[in-house]
Amino acid sequence: MLTRCFFFILDRPWGLPEWAHRALHYAPAAALAGVIAPEIVMTQGHLITTLHDARLYAAVVGGAYYFWRRGVLGTMLAGMAVYLPLHLGLGW
Repeated sequence: MLTRCFFFILDRPWGLPEWAHRALHYAPAAALAGVIAPEIVMTQGHLITTLHDARLYAAVVGGAYYFWRRGVLGTMLAGMAVYLPLHLGLGW
């Protein structure tokens, strides 16, 4: 409890160094990439070795859509529009 209250106990304002402020701007993107990238390129704890995986094509199409339109909802819809037919239709 003392460690959690440490910042409130100090009598003077506490601030982060400038390099930490700059680094925090990239934290959400880095965390998102750290969660999503393994889900795309790994299965059962190993890198995928085949191109017959619907996740790869859905990620490429979703990424392309995002760089084209910059829309999050469209990115998800474009990725799912590729993923579902490949996964359900071809079993990839």
